[in-house]
Amino acid sequence: MVDFKDDKEAADQLNTKVKELKSEIAKVIIGQDEVVNGVITSIVSNGHALLVGVPGLAKTLLIKTISEALDMSFNRIQFTPDLMPSDITGAEILDEERNFRFNKGPVFANIVLADEINRTPPKTQAALLEAMQEKNITVAGQNYSLPRPFFVLATQNPIEQEGTYPLPEAQLDRFMFNMVLDYPSHQEEVSIVKATTGGIQQTVKTILNASEVIAFQELARRVPVADNVYEYAVGLVSKTRPGRSEATQLVNKYIEYGAGPRASQYLIIGAKTHALIQGKYSPDIEDVQAIAAPVLRHRIVRNYKAEAEGFSTDQLIEGLF
Repeated sequence: MVDFKDDKEAADQLNTKVKELKSEIAKVIIGQDEVVNGVITSIVSNGHALLVGVPGLAKTLLIKTISEALDMSFNRIQFTPDLMPSDITGAEILDEERNFRFNKGPVFANIVLADEINRTPPKTQAALLEAMQEKNITVAGQNYSLPRPFFVLATQNPIEQEGTYPLPEAQLDRFMFNMVLDYPSHQEEVSIVKATTGGIQQTVKTILNASEVIAFQELARRVPVADNVYEYAVGLVSKTRPGRSEATQLVNKYIEYGAGPRASQYLIIGAKTHALIQGKYSPDIEDVQAIAAPVLRHRIVRNYKAEAEGFSTDQLIEGLF
């Protein structure tokens, strides 16, 4: 296990390591700084992340690059309509001596890339529910622990509906962040084309190992938070719930269901990690606001009025501040 003199030294070391990590990722991924920050924040916060974007925005490449910079086991699962739950968790097989033996599936890794997660039916998606929440799985009545740390980093295409299945609300709620990837700027796209059509292959160095990640996760839990920041985070989530006294006019008009208590928990742990990454030792209200959109985006259900009048979830979240 990693030892630090005190939490201040650990926080300074985390800040340094994150800068090095971003520098290595930037060798392969051009732009998408906000998404890179979000994925790193979710990892240090011990949470899962969902990356949503049209094809070609390097969602899968980003996750693979991050996994290369982390000295941890990595498995990619390509979600398809014919994927079965046992293809994820593993299954009992009959060995040469006619004894049943559990053959571990690809979920047994520190980092699991669930590529195009909405392309498989809900029955198979549900195979990740226990893994994401409890960090273990149950097969044939037997419980198996997953390696620590454990993250699910999933990708999803938002525009294609043919052959896709919406993620159940219970599945979505297990993701700490829902991050939307946007198109690169003109100059970023020029740089991308130059970098990917030449003959130079970039090598990503390892920056963090499993022990260091666990140590930084424990550090994030110990970060002190002022009472007014707790009050603000819980109040922000309460504002998303229609019919409550805290709800805004827009919320009562356009939101069917608001966010649950898990959103408040993720706002606080995310704000703690965001503060550490920014070189601070305690989060303030600005840190909560910085990660509010990816935390709340998939926990708010718009009603038909919002869809008919073109009110996006992000617009409704902006109206909460």
